[in-house]
Amino acid sequence: MNKMNTRKILCVFGTRPEAIKMAPVVKKLQISNSKFQIRVCVTAQHRYLLDDVLKTFAIKPDYDLNIMTENQTLFYITTKVIGRMEAVLEKEKPDLVLVHGDTTTTLAAALAAFYKKIAIGHVEAGLRTHSKFNPYPEEINRLMTDSICDMHFCPTSTAKKALLSENINPKNIFITGNTVIDALHMILKKKHKFQNKILRKMFNSEFVRRGGRNSKLILITAHRRENFGKPIRNICKAIKRIAAKYPDFKIVYPVHPNPNIKIPVKKILGKTRNVFLTSPLNYPDFSNLMKNAYFILTDSGGLQEEAPALCRPVLVMRCATERPEAVAAGTVKIIGVNESRIYNEVSKLINNNKYYKKMAVRGRLNPYGDGLASDRTVGFIEYYFGLKNRKPGEFYVRTKKI
Repeated sequence: MNKMNTRKILCVFGTRPEAIKMAPVVKKLQISNSKFQIRVCVTAQHRYLLDDVLKTFAIKPDYDLNIMTENQTLFYITTKVIGRMEAVLEKEKPDLVLVHGDTTTTLAAALAAFYKKIAIGHVEAGLRTHSKFNPYPEEINRLMTDSICDMHFCPTSTAKKALLSENINPKNIFITGNTVIDALHMILKKKHKFQNKILRKMFNSEFVRRGGRNSKLILITAHRRENFGKPIRNICKAIKRIAAKYPDFKIVYPVHPNPNIKIPVKKILGKTRNVFLTSPLNYPDFSNLMKNAYFILTDSGGLQEEAPALCRPVLVMRCATERPEAVAAGTVKIIGVNESRIYNEVSKLINNNKYYKKMAVRGRLNPYGDGLASDRTVGFIEYYFGLKNRKPGEFYVRTKKI
């Protein structure tokens, strides 16, 4: 039995991005232990990448479903998570299951909670591209998760508007900002020494010591399912051309272990002198690499949120984004996966200082958060359960001309 007025919350996540963004919420909930009894369940949809984040934020799961297998399919992930969540929910009987974002773990865990008629909270709710297969399967994962949730924690007012257009009850929608900014602040305030050997050697040289516009470092990530096949080959060919055109730049690409990414990347870029292919980086290494980059070339969703907090321009190698706020602000640009387009957009950012500066400076008005999203999330949960009389203030961006 729960103590009187104490609510049990089960936090469920399974991938590296989820873990990073849920960590500040978990830590904040754990501090509020007089109001909440916290349990953490990881699915390990990503095994080693997840473990690294758990270690970084000192989170010890109460349950580890350990589902990951080689080259796993969406069918496998979905059925394994739902099947193994049943026993956890039966044992814990939580008052709230808290999930995050857009992964298959998110949808499957929410569906399992729904089957048990348990309330569901969705951190980072309401993101939409309105394109069924972009991103895939994330767009539908978000849509379906939001349709069965009881609490929607939106990072922005745009996300809230998307939910309102889908007839979600406005009383259950809360704008918090994005918790990834909280996580980034937590990491960057600590003194850092790179753990990755390639980066440790690189950061002894003058080219990155100064960081930002004075550095000669380009950070690249590309791993999305919709970019498997020809798109990732196009991306790699563009990177190879960029490396040849700008030999004074060092290009760092942490490569996802999925063979659909790893094999073509190593085949096309493996022998390029100024391209450094690393294994996936731990979050402190990656955050500090972002901080020291000149700009970022990516197909990631999360980097579109983090980079503006560091005033780093972002070129997004996708056809659509569920994060339009930074595009509207001018710090992010969608460039697709055409080889020539990628090459030309990168060249423009390197050669046109005025263009670069405009994108970088606009990052000062980060539309995604102020580092207090986890505080608001916990406050809204308290309000939802009647543990707080007054609804907390929502996140909003103070707009001004730059």
